[in-house]
Amino acid sequence: MKYIKSIRHQHKLFFVLICILFFTQKVFATHNRAGEITYKNIGGYNYEVTITTYTKIGANADRPELEIFWGDGQSDTIPRTNGGGNGVPVSALIKKNEYVRSHVYPGPADYYIHFKDENRVPNVINIPGSVNIAFYVETKLVILPVSIPNSSPILDYPPIDDGIINQIFIHNPAAHDPDGDSLSYELTPCRMDVNTVIPTYTNPAAPNSFSVNSYTGDLIWDYPTLQGEYNMAMIIREWRTIPGVGLINIGYVTRDLQVTIIASNNIPPQIVNVIDTCVEAGTFIAYTVNAYDTTDNLNDQITLTAIGAPFQFNPDSAEFTSTPATGIVTGNFSWNTTCAHVRKNPYSVIFRAQDDGTPKAVDIETAFITVVGPSPKNPTAVANTNTIMLNWNQSACSEAIGYKIYRHTGYFGFIPSHCETGVPAYTGYSLIHAQIGLTDTTYTDDNNGQGLANGITYCYMITAIYQDGAESYASVEVCTNLSLDLPVITNVDVLTTDNNNGTINIAWSKPRDLDTLQWQGPYRYTLQRATSAGNFSDIISFTDLNDTTYTDSGLNTVDNQYRYKIQFHNETNGTPTLIGTTQIANSVFLTISPGDKRLFLSWNASVPWSNTSYVIYRQNGPVFDSIATTNTPQYIDNGLVNGTAYCYKIKSIGSYGIAGLVNPIINNSEEECQTPIDIEPPCVPDQFSANVNCDLGVDTISWAYTLSTDSCKTNDILSFNLYFIPPGSETPQLIATIDSSQSFYIITDSKNLAGCYFITVTDTNNNTSEPSAQMCTEGCPRYVLPNVFTPNGDGHNDLFHPVDYNYSDVKDIDIKIYNRWGDLLFKTTDPRIDWNGKRNNTGEQVPEGVYFYICIVNEIFLDGIRPRTLTGFIQVIHGSDTIINQQ
Repeated sequence: MKYIKSIRHQHKLFFVLICILFFTQKVFATHNRAGEITYKNIGGYNYEVTITTYTKIGANADRPELEIFWGDGQSDTIPRTNGGGNGVPVSALIKKNEYVRSHVYPGPADYYIHFKDENRVPNVINIPGSVNIAFYVETKLVILPVSIPNSSPILDYPPIDDGIINQIFIHNPAAHDPDGDSLSYELTPCRMDVNTVIPTYTNPAAPNSFSVNSYTGDLIWDYPTLQGEYNMAMIIREWRTIPGVGLINIGYVTRDLQVTIIASNNIPPQIVNVIDTCVEAGTFIAYTVNAYDTTDNLNDQITLTAIGAPFQFNPDSAEFTSTPATGIVTGNFSWNTTCAHVRKNPYSVIFRAQDDGTPKAVDIETAFITVVGPSPKNPTAVANTNTIMLNWNQSACSEAIGYKIYRHTGYFGFIPSHCETGVPAYTGYSLIHAQIGLTDTTYTDDNNGQGLANGITYCYMITAIYQDGAESYASVEVCTNLSLDLPVITNVDVLTTDNNNGTINIAWSKPRDLDTLQWQGPYRYTLQRATSAGNFSDIISFTDLNDTTYTDSGLNTVDNQYRYKIQFHNETNGTPTLIGTTQIANSVFLTISPGDKRLFLSWNASVPWSNTSYVIYRQNGPVFDSIATTNTPQYIDNGLVNGTAYCYKIKSIGSYGIAGLVNPIINNSEEECQTPIDIEPPCVPDQFSANVNCDLGVDTISWAYTLSTDSCKTNDILSFNLYFIPPGSETPQLIATIDSSQSFYIITDSKNLAGCYFITVTDTNNNTSEPSAQMCTEGCPRYVLPNVFTPNGDGHNDLFHPVDYNYSDVKDIDIKIYNRWGDLLFKTTDPRIDWNGKRNNTGEQVPEGVYFYICIVNEIFLDGIRPRTLTGFIQVIHGSDTIINQQ
């Protein structure tokens, strides 16, 4: 008898669901298929926003107006504006609706513009119950603190599309950004309200491949297997480089689109000859694109079209011409580019080939075209004592806002490739200056006030820059060298190390290209000295050109690095005239830091010549022995004894690379001593992971070292310290100190498995490492409700509660339980629920039967609280558990 009664209740399931929905939800007509929100800046904080929807023609609902929420706490009801306020049919079953209104925002901030409309069309395959689910989309508007207007991407292709069973489906929104910002694309679930994913939404392609190309915007479904209507959503983000900040996301548009999959043997055409390219502004670009259909029916007529930003300019827009044809069709793309088209990011052109089969099959290909500014022309470089004056022609593009100047010692022979803008680092050139101003076409290079080295060849390239960060092709290289008409310092060599009586030998070459007609003599060298932080002062003068060395004494070479330069004067008729000043040359200054059984040596030697190698010497009794040679100004001496003092000095070896000057140039540092001691923290493990086992309800944290012991101190680890940062918090919590012999830790008592972990390492001398990189884990949706319970007072299964009380990732819930007539019987926010089968847990016992619940579970994730909606049926049975188990 119990079994028969149970079956009878099960048969009422559908009736109960209909009743519950009728009594617990508002009844709305269904009509929404697809849509999005876009905006454009119309001045200051004033933005014109457009809601675009695609709806079912003939539905009971038609929206002559919609409520929009601006994201600043305000909302408005705005009328439909297209088709005379009636919308525009795009097919026999679908109508396009536009709702346009401007809004002035209060100031810089992030604003989430959204609207919600009841309801979606019925029978959407991947949204069960779509007939009762609201349609919701949002767009993020970012108003920056700096006065840089921004408009959202424009989506040229509608969010209504068709596909064929067992054929690859491709949708591309044909997005372009009117401000030239970069765009990226990503999938997102369809939503029914703010921060609310549709609980019945599933991946439309499961188990097949469903993805979006983040760069091109191609949404690819490989491949649908069931005919019907599907909804899916994608986010189109825009990115902009802000000076002093970097690349940031400045907003997005969410597109909710509908795809109708039809059973057919028709196979899409194929597009060929699509190319990505770069062109210099002012260049006419033209090429041919073909599409063909050879796989199923050569009699299919193919239509080839193109859309994208290059077609939006007026004047100077791109053109695409093509006549539909059977079998194969040809299209001709052309664009006469101008300086107005120059920008950092490429333009996208989306080619679309569609046949006339049933249904029409489509192929999509995207071409990217970058318009590059022309290089500055006719650069010149004129040497003058120890500076070089650069000149070049103004950029041919008035849109350029300034120039960048790059320098290199010696000629490279750089010829930019087709899409190679600016000056790449592999050339050895360095950016030395950037200046704003289209007409500012001169620059004097004085090496930041230090002067350029005489006798060295300096080469330059110049580029034009644009407001969005675009950089033109580089100019041709222009080179010159400074004559050796000044003395050239070659040596600043520390001879003795002492706090009071240190000595340094300074040497220089005399000027060999001196213009004796202009400067008739006599001449004077004035040697000047400064400490690393002090001002220069005269220390000695020489009137003999052949007098080119000096030993500077009485110095504190232990604590100070010394800088030297020489002023060269002409003194005809007893009147001193400065001819020029040499570049500054520093002594080699060694610094040593202690470590565990090792010392870290580094040295500074800022000089006008090029040091190519360094020899490291360590004292061994009365002498210094060479222990290593390096070409970088640092060295680690390992294998030492803690508590023992070690002394070192450095010998630098370099050259000007100029014939007739001293080669090699050799200089020594001061002598420096240090004692190794273990104040060095251990290295943090470079392999760190956190894995959640939702079935067991545990996090397993593991770590490992893969670095070599030469670069990572791991020989005296005492313990690993594990920290946890809960979601929404910035305060780490120490949750475990783990013995050095362990390389993993299992967390079984965490209140919540969502959060971030990191570790530090402590050694036997209590030195603690920096924190490791954080590893974050999401929580587990473990909250599951049963479908039957027996409130009969026998002490077993008397309460309706979650299957497992291990639901630590749940913040709270909101559950409502109804009978078949829609009467609310019980509600609570306690995750335990513990319904005893009575009205409000205190009234009369409910009869045996099937009851319906709606439960919103607020679960804890890394990015905050996410609601998840559970719906289902509870069968209440007053009989014994034994009978139920038998069933």
